[in-house]
Formats: sequence, C-alpha cells, structure tokens
Amino acid sequence: MSKRVLIVDDEPRYLRLLEANLRTEGYEVATAQDGVQAVDIFSSQPIDLILLDIMMPRMDGFSTCQRIREYSNVPIIMLTAKGEEQDRVRGLDLGADDYLVKPFSATELLARVRAVLRRSQIPTDTGQTRFFSHDDLKVDFARAEVWRGEQAISLSATEYRLLLQFAHNVGSILTSEDLLTGVWGPEYKTEKEILWVSIARLRQKLEEDPHSPKHIVTRSGLGYLMPPTES
Repeated sequence: MSKRVLIVDDEPRYLRLLEANLRTEGYEVATAQDGVQAVDIFSSQPIDLILLDIMMPRMDGFSTCQRIREYSNVPIIMLTAKGEEQDRVRGLDLGADDYLVKPFSATELLARVRAVLRRSQIPTDTGQTRFFSHDDLKVDFARAEVWRGEQAISLSATEYRLLLQFAHNVGSILTSEDLLTGVWGPEYKTEKEILWVSIARLRQKLEEDPHSPKHIVTRSGLGYLMPPTES
C-alpha cells in the first residue's frame, strides 16, 4: 500500500515540485498551504509523513508541529531556509524527526523521505527477552511500550530506536557516529545536531532530572552511556 505524504507550504512552486517528485516515486500526496489547513487535513485522513514548511500564514510550521505532537507521533520533516540553524534546532526540539534545507534536490528529498519512513517502523523483534529494566525505567519490547515507574511514556519511533541502542549496549560507550548510523542510517553519520536534540528530548521524557541523567549519561569527548545498575 502506498504511503501518503502531506506537503505543507505556502509557496505554490515548492508544492508543485514536491508533489511531482513524490508522485513519480509512487507516494500518494495531499497538500496544504498553511498550518490550519494542514491540521484539518491530518485530522480527517490517514497520513504517513508530513513535509512541513516553517514560514507560513495563519499558523507557522513551529506551531503546526507543536499542535500535531499533542496527539500524534507521525513523522515530520521540517523545510527550513538555508543557514537558519536556530530554525532547525527549534523544529527538532518541538518533535520534528528531520529537516531539509531549501533549496534541495529531488534525490535528497526522496532519500530523507525514505529514511524517515524506514525509522517510523518500530522494531519489536529485539532478542530473547521481552522486558528490559534500568532503575525506574521499563521497556516491553513485544509491545514497544516504555514506562518510567508507573507512568507510560510516549516516544516517537526515532526516540524508541535511540533508546533501544542504549538498552542493548548497557555499560558500553556509544559514539555519536555509532548512534547516528544505528538509528538514522549511514548517510546521517555526521548529522550531530539531530542527535544532540534527540538525546535532549529523550532525557526530558525518561529522566527524573534531565540535567543529572541516570539512564543516558554523557562521557565528554567519547559519547554516551547507559550505566550498569547496581545489582
């Protein structure tokens, strides 16, 4: 079954370009010209991925991403202007899965879409044991569910994949390149900005005190570590 992509951009030129490239590759496409229209469309039909521009009338991309993240973990790729690093970081911090910097090629667009859709498939076959515990953190691999104490934690597919890297490597330092390659794919191995923001978001959800983490610890100059728990 074809994946359905919602393109949100107030520039007709980009809408036509994006739609043509995606349809050529077999994707179904819906379009919106502002955030209000995008939320209405997303609420009324199944959408597998959103391409979301930032600068739009009525409701900009940041507000739209934030609104959708209140009730859905659908993959979102932000479309940002060249050189606007703060926009990329803010979009990722609000829950976007990736970003594309305008102008971009059809090859780059399709590669990012494939990569994000691939990550949206949450893995459930993760080994022999069903449950994993780390202090107050518990993961049910069979159901891809996560709890902190008695509280269920909602993670995006990317955040869950990132957590699995640590759960499967307790006590081992994982470099930024290890994590980027393992979660996002080899084409992302230098995209440290995405990793930094994703680690910060994951800590906000998993840690009692994100500024003094016990599940995902930074080893300066080396990488990240889930420390062994005391038996």
